[in-house]
Amino acid sequence: MIQFTLPDMTCGHCVKVVTETVRRIDAQAQLQVDLPSHAVKIESARPAADFATALAEEGYAPA
Repeated sequence: MIQFTLPDMTCGHCVKVVTETVRRIDAQAQLQVDLPSHAVKIESARPAADFATALAEEGYAPA
């Protein structure tokens, strides 16, 4: 389980972009988003760094 805090994820549009970004890295990934706490949990065989890099490129750098 990969866990990130994304401080810049503040609205529904942000959740959509984060979800699409995760799916682009691993279409089979299981994703849980908790918007109020800015938390994202990803279950994937891919390395966490792959997701962290892609999310940062979209403007949602993990804290």
